[in-house]
Amino acid sequence: MKVLISGGGTGGHIFPAIAIAKALQRLRPDVEILFVGAKGKMEMDKVPSAGFPIKGLWISGFNRSLSASNLIFPVKLMVSSIDAYQILKKFNPDIVVGVGGFASGPVMRIASYLKIPIVIQEQNSFPGVTNRILAKKASRIFTAYPDMEEFFPAEKTLLTGNPVRREVIKIEGKHEEGLSCLELQDNLTTIMVIGGSQGSLSINEAVKNCFLINNTQWIWQTGKYYYETAKLFVSKNQLKNVRVRDFIDRMDLAYAAADVIISRAGAIAISELSVVGKPSILVPYPYAAANHQMYNARRLEAARAAILIKDNELQNSLFTTLQQLIMDKDWQKSLSTNISKWGIPDADERIAREIIQMVENSKPATP
Repeated sequence: MKVLISGGGTGGHIFPAIAIAKALQRLRPDVEILFVGAKGKMEMDKVPSAGFPIKGLWISGFNRSLSASNLIFPVKLMVSSIDAYQILKKFNPDIVVGVGGFASGPVMRIASYLKIPIVIQEQNSFPGVTNRILAKKASRIFTAYPDMEEFFPAEKTLLTGNPVRREVIKIEGKHEEGLSCLELQDNLTTIMVIGGSQGSLSINEAVKNCFLINNTQWIWQTGKYYYETAKLFVSKNQLKNVRVRDFIDRMDLAYAAADVIISRAGAIAISELSVVGKPSILVPYPYAAANHQMYNARRLEAARAAILIKDNELQNSLFTTLQQLIMDKDWQKSLSTNISKWGIPDADERIAREIIQMVENSKPATP
């Protein structure tokens, strides 16, 4: 059995793809898996680190505003489509899984042209343009949110949840270990700040005003671009209650240590928060494609499962909102209970089982 997985660009696409690949390996140890990503993007490092081979395409996104980079986009699309054709013909997969991102479009289109079954894993509550177009050709569409019939054919849609890294969500009984690993105290409220795989300038700036809230300690994941500035700020102000990291390798321990989380509203961030069941303040990235992070956050806000603060309201609202949440244990408990209802910890295996079943059903029965 051969499975090709295409897409990437951000952690929100890459980590679900890796989780699906690992689930396929657990359920079918004989499976052959090949990833296809975009050259120069983070999947070209993250996928090999996870133990899987990957091919890179010369492709990037189409800028929705006027940009000189759009002039070369048709050339990139043509070249990447030719490369995708050659990769597909050589690997000859039984099925192709698209997880979104720059590389997903050309690979999925060529696979459909070659009559190779394609499936889509849509992480967000508001799908991107590429997935909405590809849905017409897809055999199955795995969604993280219910009621997606507005965008996809109902008969193709299957609610599975978003795959999350299993090593990340196994936090039970790790609270003390998490505090110890991060050199934190057990008598303070622990706030974790995560701005996504690239970090968030607006969140990083806004939380500076919150570090002096009484009886708090902080896990501050800044992203690589803000890391040195953040370290200097903490050192200069002698903030002994703040632990600065550009990237957190042991997210399981960080989640286990945290009492409250401030996060962007990317699909995978929300999925992980739902599975670990932590009270959260969501700050949607305002420039996300089709504003999908706002749609994600509003779903949870409507269910009283998270607090939503708009990016342009952070400086005025975060301190007061966070202080109120820290003081209100009942509010924390309610948020934790409600967000846990959205968590599907075995989403990876649900998707993997469906993929395996589709491949097995497509093969002629042996006499």
